[in-house]
Amino acid sequence: MPIRSKTRRIQKWLQLLRWNKPSGRLILLIPAGWALWLAPSGPPQGELVALIIAGGIFTSGAGCIANDIWDRRIDSKVTRTMQRPLADGSVRIETALILLFTMLLLSLLVVTALPVQSRSLCLGLALLALPPILIYPSAKRWFFYPQALLALCWGFAVLIPWAASEYSLSGGWPLLSCWGATLMWTFGFDTIYAMADQNDDAKIGMQSSAINLGERALPIVAISYAFACTLLASGAVLAGIGWPFWPIWIIASLGMQYEVLVVKKSKGSLKVFGRHFQYQVWLGSLLLLGLIMGRVA
Repeated sequence: MPIRSKTRRIQKWLQLLRWNKPSGRLILLIPAGWALWLAPSGPPQGELVALIIAGGIFTSGAGCIANDIWDRRIDSKVTRTMQRPLADGSVRIETALILLFTMLLLSLLVVTALPVQSRSLCLGLALLALPPILIYPSAKRWFFYPQALLALCWGFAVLIPWAASEYSLSGGWPLLSCWGATLMWTFGFDTIYAMADQNDDAKIGMQSSAINLGERALPIVAISYAFACTLLASGAVLAGIGWPFWPIWIIASLGMQYEVLVVKKSKGSLKVFGRHFQYQVWLGSLLLLGLIMGRVA
């Protein structure tokens, strides 16, 4: 097989995994970082951080493939997704299934490499997370608010790292607040992400929070971000996070609200919807930086 053909095939595999778009991988790892630095035993060991990063990359890759398998027949009808590898036929369904199995196997191997004291609990959580991760892509067909199901999937990015770090889920309010903040933040940014597709989705009978909330979508996203930041702040107080966290928290909290206003003023700009997602990566990372600085202060 010519080198150019091999290179193109690998590029299509990377597109299927979304590894060519790091923002989607980072936005899953951010709540995992929140959990690791809020946990009582923080700051975490470097080896644990590396394993959580690897697990997040493999799991999100599996989720992206599952999404495209479910949507391969409708992605070609949506402007934003019509050039995805399964939608345009550049990757076969058999290849996608092999890659999906590979990502799930690699995720399992990461779990088996976690500290032995937490391995059973983390494995149980991983198995519990698997059904919603694989079912979520179908939710737009039967559930008015699929973004809520995605938020539940994202919540496992908090529970598994916490369990790996603490060997239990007995974290009290810092754990619950981190988990709740992750759910609210995810619902918010994915609702705006869904706005980019709402016209196409409505035409083909798909559901989303952007469609079903209508004019209430942006106010509810703003409220979701406010709850997320408040919950994270309350967890930081009880976890004993130091003062450097707070000026950063203020900047990130205001930044999230500002970005909602930008979307409102854009009046449906597809470019602004995509940029909002990118900015949430930066703002979520800023909150993580605040937790890190507050923990080591």
